[in-house]
Amino acid sequence: MSQPVSIPTAPSDLDDHTLLASNNGVEEGDPLISRVDGELSRFRLNDVKCFGVDLTPDNVAVAIVYFVQGVLGLAKLAVGFYLKDDLHLDPAETAVISGFSALPWLIKPLYGFISDSVPLFGYRRRSYLILSGLLGAFSWSFMATLVNSKYGAAMCILLGSLSVAFSDVVVDSMVVERARGESLSMSGSLQSLCWGSSAFGGIVSSYFSGSLVDSHGVRFVFGVTALLPLLTSAVAVLVEEERVCVPLNGPNLPSTGLGFIETSKQHILNLWAAVRQPNVYLPTLFIFLWQATPQSDSAMFFFTTNKLGFTPEFLGRVKLVTSIASLVGVALYNGFLKKVALRKIFLIMSIIGSALGMTQVFLITGLNREFGISDEWFSIGDSLIITVLGQASFMPVLVLAARICPEGMEATLFATLMSIFNGGSLVGGLVGAALTHLFGITKDRFDNLTTLVILCNLSSLLPLPLLGLLPEESSDLSSKESSDVEMKTI
Repeated sequence: MSQPVSIPTAPSDLDDHTLLASNNGVEEGDPLISRVDGELSRFRLNDVKCFGVDLTPDNVAVAIVYFVQGVLGLAKLAVGFYLKDDLHLDPAETAVISGFSALPWLIKPLYGFISDSVPLFGYRRRSYLILSGLLGAFSWSFMATLVNSKYGAAMCILLGSLSVAFSDVVVDSMVVERARGESLSMSGSLQSLCWGSSAFGGIVSSYFSGSLVDSHGVRFVFGVTALLPLLTSAVAVLVEEERVCVPLNGPNLPSTGLGFIETSKQHILNLWAAVRQPNVYLPTLFIFLWQATPQSDSAMFFFTTNKLGFTPEFLGRVKLVTSIASLVGVALYNGFLKKVALRKIFLIMSIIGSALGMTQVFLITGLNREFGISDEWFSIGDSLIITVLGQASFMPVLVLAARICPEGMEATLFATLMSIFNGGSLVGGLVGAALTHLFGITKDRFDNLTTLVILCNLSSLLPLPLLGLLPEESSDLSSKESSDVEMKTI
């Protein structure tokens, strides 16, 4: 994506494109970019499927961008240890910085609006993927070289998060365009491809995330991470997109300011018309509340590293297990749960997840050792099961969000819904940080950690009485029925 689409990647590529062009009647004077785009649009890996989805160039690009999102987890442990050991922050401060870094995910509708309405250099998708990748590389490069304060770290992490959020909006809009009019099963397969790719990226990076911190330090890990967003820029050439013709007096904007304002107004009206529908805002309200329950992740990270002595290498192995578990969760949903009613999935998964989350009390009190289970093995098993259930229960949320998006507003509405969900997670993280501070939990005091964990797990059951806000749909739909449902949501 960092190279113009008209430049072949190898001499043999140009020969193949020239041969194909001559066989399809392309005249000698046609621009090379048109010939390359034409061949890309005809290229299909029809015989190759992943999660039941044809690996077309577009789908490959989407999968790679999601893979990059997963592999960027390489820096997650490094960030945690950098904030804890290099900047000497407490659990509550670390949780606040983590929440601050999530802010770009709360304004995803803005990115969707920009992507849908303002073509950059003639493209609505390719150009923004390029810029997103470059921004991510820039932010992690600064983390690797110049940052020495919590404010600088928060800003660079924020920019890195912005990079991922914007590219996420672009590929989400591509997924939504393909999900419209498809059966519930195919919509689920598309989402499985996306999140399966992300989970695979997490698997690739997870083990090295800890071992590299141990052997080379956090700065080295940040430097390696800076190279990964460039993959997002590179895959733009795979995106099938017709170049948008723009007037000479405005290379990237509508011809007049009035026209741009009218377009913006229409987008906002369309967005409001979609969001105000009960079958959109009621499920959205439930998911927000489900995501907004408090979390104890930051406090547990400090406990396992400072109290139990878990090393970065071991935590990398735990992350490897959870990444594999995330992929298993995607496969579980894709194989067995995508035709099950949302209400039943949330009810069962929430109850089981809350019960299993209580097992962290065993780790805190050392009860697991009385049963002959070491802290390390207990942590691995506990993380594996909870991750599988969590990923399997979140997949239907993505499918639901994709299916209710009206035509022409794919990026904007889907981004709006996901921003609301991310806002719930941010609220949960900040509430968890406040409770951590309230209970007096610091980097070396964990007296009330048991209470915090129990409270956070019980609170995850609070949204269950509102399950009636979710749709009752429980069976696969035909393409025609799916189109009918979609038209009612517009």
